[in-house]
Amino acid sequence: MTRLPIALALFALFAAGPAAATPQQEKMKTCNADAKTKALAGDVRKTFMKECLSAAAPAAAAAAAPTMTPQQEKMKTCNADAKTKALAGDARKKFMKECLSAK
Repeated sequence: MTRLPIALALFALFAAGPAAATPQQEKMKTCNADAKTKALAGDVRKTFMKECLSAAAPAAAAAAAPTMTPQQEKMKTCNADAKTKALAGDARKKFMKECLSAK
């Protein structure tokens, strides 16, 4: 019974012809492809699709995100490197000091 409305919606979509896709249609296409790639099904797929479709567009999200200063970017990179090297305590402090003072 739930397949009939889906089939009708798809038919209506394709019957409209080769019109340019709206941003929402592009988003739906991308979310569907992502869900297929992740092999999602059932309730997990429904949840994923809901979150994916309600998420801000990548361009809008990038524009809304505050830019980091060069020092903040350097701090982020040094922290990631220290984490990758599993440094802790004095070894981490020494590494961070050297990393942040390097040009």
